[in-house]
Amino acid sequence: MKRERFNKTEKSWILYDWANSIYATNIMAAIFPIYFASVASDTGNKIYGLAIAIANLVVAFLAPVLGAIGDFTGMKKKLFTGFLLVGLIFTTFMAIFGSWQMMLLGLILSRVGFAGSVLFYDSFLTDVTTKDRMDKVSSWGYAMGYIGGSTIPFIISIVILLLMDMSTLSFKLSILIVVLWWSVFSIPFLRNVKQVHSVDQPPKALAKEAMKNTLATFKSIVADKRLMYFIIAYFFYIDGVDTIISMATNYGSTLGLGTIGMILALLVTQLVAVPFSILFGNLAKKVGGIRMIAIAVGVYFCITILGFFMGVNIERAEISGGDIEAAIRTSTVMFWILATLVGTVQGGIQALSRSYFGKIIPPERSNEYFGFLDIFGKFSCVIGPALYSVTFSVTGRPSFGILSIILLFVAASIALYAGRKHFAGAETETNAIVTE
Repeated sequence: MKRERFNKTEKSWILYDWANSIYATNIMAAIFPIYFASVASDTGNKIYGLAIAIANLVVAFLAPVLGAIGDFTGMKKKLFTGFLLVGLIFTTFMAIFGSWQMMLLGLILSRVGFAGSVLFYDSFLTDVTTKDRMDKVSSWGYAMGYIGGSTIPFIISIVILLLMDMSTLSFKLSILIVVLWWSVFSIPFLRNVKQVHSVDQPPKALAKEAMKNTLATFKSIVADKRLMYFIIAYFFYIDGVDTIISMATNYGSTLGLGTIGMILALLVTQLVAVPFSILFGNLAKKVGGIRMIAIAVGVYFCITILGFFMGVNIERAEISGGDIEAAIRTSTVMFWILATLVGTVQGGIQALSRSYFGKIIPPERSNEYFGFLDIFGKFSCVIGPALYSVTFSVTGRPSFGILSIILLFVAASIALYAGRKHFAGAETETNAIVTE
């Protein structure tokens, strides 16, 4: 008889998305950047982006080796726990200290902890469920993340900020909410999720074998056309997805859209993403994960084009001396439409990317392979923002900057199409995993 309900292990794994997403919302995207900008000097604000880049690069360079070590028996959970503690300790560090230098140090180390824990969390997908259930489990993880970290504690934090008139204490409390929420809801994962697939190796040989396995994994990825085409496609489309997420409010602000309206629109994105993440998982079961990923890439085509016309609408009014206020109102409506469209595919494409990758890699090497996927994700995030900035600088028009992002989705579509014959069959295979 086919099992539909989540078992305890699957529920505990899903709950870590609920636990950690508050970090992405409060620390990476919304509240901490505002707080830091208010207390930092010009120098601090100028190097803020550099600090984020340093954190990403540290994780990117460490990921393959850490992944290789994590695949050895008993190591994955230890490494996950270690990165989780680093994230929690240095997020607390950011709330305790008031100097921007100490806050920036805390940000770098806490982001390393957060990213490292997510890397090992993703790789545990092959340990907690079977291939035929990965789409469903992964999609519910993202859905719960949107409800948990991206909505409930985020709203609580906003209420605290408003009630306390955006005081320093209110920002510190918003950071501590992250620590409390993240730590409490990580407990089920720590208690119930265990490493099932592993490679036996004496502890003294870990480092030597890790380096050998890292090179072997890279060669295996290149040799496996299915993996190679998927990772190439992922490299481009996830860059486009991340660029749209990170540049949305900056682009809107450049066009003159209201800050409050954009924040509310982005809250709508989170709410819409919950049911659509689940829907994507259900549809993937019927038509296949790769097809749903391709559909999501197509939607992002439309999002990019709509974003272009949103900017053109205001630019034309400015050039022709037309009614700027009317143009801004129209573009604001378009921004809300964009936010809703992003919500329909953002969680789905990320969830299915994680689950499809989990299906086509050797489960005993899951951590190492996810380490390579993390490298591609981290390094790809440089191209999109640079493409936007260069195009904007050359043309002087932000609309052309946002339109340039479509090149990433074109490249991803080409890779998906080129690898179509290699993708067939991956989702019909099963793996036997004993779960509680």
